[in-house]
Amino acid sequence: MAQSMSPGTASGNLPNALYRRFEGMREYEALIDQLIPQTQRTIRIFDRALSRSYNSATRFEALRQFLLAGRANRLMIVLHHTDSLERECPRMIELLRQFSTTVRINRTLEPARHVYDPFVIFDATNYLHRFHHDHLRAAQGANDVLGAQLLLDRYAEIWEVSAPAVAANTTGL
Repeated sequence: MAQSMSPGTASGNLPNALYRRFEGMREYEALIDQLIPQTQRTIRIFDRALSRSYNSATRFEALRQFLLAGRANRLMIVLHHTDSLERECPRMIELLRQFSTTVRINRTLEPARHVYDPFVIFDATNYLHRFHHDHLRAAQGANDVLGAQLLLDRYAEIWEVSAPAVAANTTGL
């Protein structure tokens, strides 16, 4: 079931803004892989924990190329659970080691532990948003400045109540 909207410039959104709902983790993960190379500046991730897809060679290389593409590029991650990150996603730890000034991995503190809807924001116009971490329903916004801004505001609030969780010098790879 896809929905699109072109609210035009009167609403403050881009005229080609699109929003669609979908179901399925496979599509969610594929869209992440599709959107990483299109990102120009910042990827912001909020989730309960990183999926194993973040340890795939394909995603590792896409994120690595994104970070190499510009000195100002940033990868910012906030997770509820980071304990298994080193064991299940050593490639992410390697990215953190290689790009210690541009990759940040934080863990939520108590005030943000109740947030249950994971999302990924690519720059300030594209996003993927799961409505609950236990469910498969999700949405994609493309060229959706207004929808992305709502998530950017939420992300800033979550980031504010998080703390660094993984250091670049983590061992055990």
